[in-house]
Amino acid sequence: MQIGTPLSPSATRVMLLGAGELGKEVIIALQRLGVEVVAVDRYPHAPGHQVSHRAHVIDMADASALEALIRAEQPALVVPEIEAIATETLLKLEAEGVCRVIPTARAANLTMNREGIRRLAAETLALPTSPYAFADTYEALQSAVEGPEGIGYPCVIKPVMSSSGKGQTKVEGPGELKAAWDYAQAGGRVNRGRVIVEGFIRFDYEITLLTVRALGAEGQVQTHFCAPIGHRQVQGDYVESWQPQPMSPAALATARDMAAAVTGNLGGLGLFGVECFVQEDRVWFSEVSPRPHDTGMVTMITQRQSEFELHARAILGLPVDVSLRNPGASAVIYGGLDGTGIRYEGVAAALAEPGTDLRLFGKPQAFVRRRMGVALAEGENVEVARDKAKRVAQGVRPYS
Repeated sequence: MQIGTPLSPSATRVMLLGAGELGKEVIIALQRLGVEVVAVDRYPHAPGHQVSHRAHVIDMADASALEALIRAEQPALVVPEIEAIATETLLKLEAEGVCRVIPTARAANLTMNREGIRRLAAETLALPTSPYAFADTYEALQSAVEGPEGIGYPCVIKPVMSSSGKGQTKVEGPGELKAAWDYAQAGGRVNRGRVIVEGFIRFDYEITLLTVRALGAEGQVQTHFCAPIGHRQVQGDYVESWQPQPMSPAALATARDMAAAVTGNLGGLGLFGVECFVQEDRVWFSEVSPRPHDTGMVTMITQRQSEFELHARAILGLPVDVSLRNPGASAVIYGGLDGTGIRYEGVAAALAEPGTDLRLFGKPQAFVRRRMGVALAEGENVEVARDKAKRVAQGVRPYS
């Protein structure tokens, strides 16, 4: 793909559907390569709106509104950055040649809900996964968990469509099931009512294996793997991550084979976040996002090219470099309060420690558990880096 000049007839125009903190970093990476970027989100002044050439606020699950905007802006590439999108519209517009969807419209449609990608992985590709079932009502959920062929306890209940752990609960026994159902209904972005219930796997750790499909020197698609990222979650939401996560050679080879199978089936170009559970040499596929992953924010301090730079380069057909520079870690900075236009104190003191950095996302509204920033740290090993990242995160204090 040739790259033109932004805001001119030769511009290479890319539209991001979703302009949160991950989208913001992709936009910055694209801007550095001379791309004209249009950022779309459901609320005004989203992080990506603040660094784009043009910004729009629409309900991206509204098929008519989404189609009208894409036809008006005429982007060469449409890059979904969230799940709550009218992906049937993307399928239609890609088929008509109106735009190219990253990585493909089919991939966006399959991965926008957990049902599509779980059935692809388990039933089409025969990858090992946790036991699972789907339910549309609370009665169906009870049967899926407690019936004669039920999954049993403990189990994990998630909306089929949500992100960042919203609506997700680990259920230990019958007394917690109704609350988990209600929480899933509140946490789902669209298509409320349908949930996936998964049997709980006893794993040692979970990883994100960032997998990049990019063009080689002769124009052929090549698959690249970043060093595995370990992460810790609370209520399904990532709170810290580190890279590299130590793995046995056998487990790493299996995870790479799984990632290659899933991303190869989805096709297209770009970066994918493939999540797996690992126990010694055993690996189970969990989920895949056809876009940068929140746990991958650690790559801004660990890799020669961050996950955002890798995504931008790959979708433009440019060479990529997935090499690791040094071990590092990330830790989430939460809002800690509900408020609009909040302030942050302690930033200078937090960054006084060598080998640290942070990103404050600039979200216009804070909530107690809303991710408002991320602390980054490098170290001679991941343990040192994790300690440093957590100290930086704890040193930044939001206030109204």
